[in-house]
Amino acid sequence: MADNTLDYLVIGAGPAGLQLGYFLHKADRKYLILEAGSGPGRFFRTFPRHRTLISINKKHTGWDDPELNLRMDWNSLLSDDPGLLFTGYSDRYFPHADDMVRYLRDFAETCGLRIAFDSRVVRVDRPGSFRVTVEDGRVYEARRIVVAAGVTQPNIPPIPGIETADPYGTASTDPADYLGQRVLVIGKGNSAFETADNLIETAAVIHVAGPHSVRMAWRTHYVGHLRAINNGLLDTYQLKSQNALLDGDIKRVERQPDGTYRVTVAFARVNEVTKDIPYDRVIVCTGFRFDSSIFADDCRPDLVINGRFPALTPAYESVSVPGLYFAGTITQSRDFKRGTSGFIHGFRYGVRALHRIMESRHHGVPWPAAELPADPAALAAAVIGRVNRASALWQQFGLLADVIVLNGDGTARYLEELPFDLQGPPIGDRGHFAITLEYGPDHDKIDPFDIEVGRISQSDSARAHEGHYLHPVVRHHLPGGPVAVHHITENLENEWDSPEVHVEPLRAFFAARLAGVPA
Repeated sequence: MADNTLDYLVIGAGPAGLQLGYFLHKADRKYLILEAGSGPGRFFRTFPRHRTLISINKKHTGWDDPELNLRMDWNSLLSDDPGLLFTGYSDRYFPHADDMVRYLRDFAETCGLRIAFDSRVVRVDRPGSFRVTVEDGRVYEARRIVVAAGVTQPNIPPIPGIETADPYGTASTDPADYLGQRVLVIGKGNSAFETADNLIETAAVIHVAGPHSVRMAWRTHYVGHLRAINNGLLDTYQLKSQNALLDGDIKRVERQPDGTYRVTVAFARVNEVTKDIPYDRVIVCTGFRFDSSIFADDCRPDLVINGRFPALTPAYESVSVPGLYFAGTITQSRDFKRGTSGFIHGFRYGVRALHRIMESRHHGVPWPAAELPADPAALAAAVIGRVNRASALWQQFGLLADVIVLNGDGTARYLEELPFDLQGPPIGDRGHFAITLEYGPDHDKIDPFDIEVGRISQSDSARAHEGHYLHPVVRHHLPGGPVAVHHITENLENEWDSPEVHVEPLRAFFAARLAGVPA
């Protein structure tokens, strides 16, 4: 009897599911993608509600190198086909969400991915191998599951009466529906400000409320914090144009008999003074969360960050359910509100790393590696070449690392783009060098536009470790010993190729470290 058990069952045909499907298809694995909708990218058919993506689409970089261009292309999935770059689908720097839907459909069709549409998963259990049941009763079995379904449930804070407010996902986006009204938007992320900005011309008063300070992406370097494209309301607030930010906790939302609201707010700035404020409309924009309700008790994954995301190992595997992997925006627990795992330009590389991990673990395929002499000049040249070009290290800063493993015979292996904290194969236990791109400590607390803030000279390699901006970091890990760290001096144009400032100090670091490594 033929074995109908799949190697991999992927749940979700959004960007992450399609990206993983591309790699599985190319490797000729036995896989299937299950998608609840009638086509790929169902999330982008609704969100963002005002239809402008905050992922940049920079077509004109001045570079001819496709790898470098991916640093400025935040929407393309990885493939060998130059016709499958998102830059061919829109000229806009911030594209329309419909262009993403069209792109994902074409990617799936062009790559010939095996997708079962209209296949909403209702239960995952594990009597032996994984068993997945879809809404119409079909059942699939797989050795491994990869959940790439995204964050599909609204993240609703436990505020009494909040269920009477309008959710972000269904609130009207027609500004005329708010003409002359007092509107409260709960939340301080991009969805909240996107919603508020849309109402500036029609609403009488707009308040945006939440217990935490607004964090600007240009300051924190986290692209999920408030982006400039959505911050028009801040001008109207600071210039006293009736709109305001409310810094504090929403204690209660009460719907009045006439359909208006009375909202109780405890203000953080004035020792939690509580005030009842009237509004005509209340809109809840507090983000999304992972839905774990489909999992039976025998394979329900542990969750983190107030139950919003699955808890993961460095291999993107559930910490509690072996063989259950995750891909895409639901892997952002790895770098929550610090990195880019919640976004296409970050998780496309996380998906590639996941695929390489599964190929190595389950199919005996070694991690791609280049052989080079274990010579200080050769190692320095290899590192300088990568940090000046690689998109994965650039986008997944501090999360993915290139690794140099010494073979003990005068040669070394250069492995690209491993999770920085991955242990065991393919790294081994002899020690290794890890290469990352990272921001400096407390970089998010420094105003990058303040000319009074002390800056490190771009020619001062001795103070490279004090740099705040993105720069390469090389660490030497030896079993049982302290980690030796070398920082490569930051550069305004991110070109770390000066023989005196960048290359020679790195070569000297390798020489010093290799001198103490046993053969």
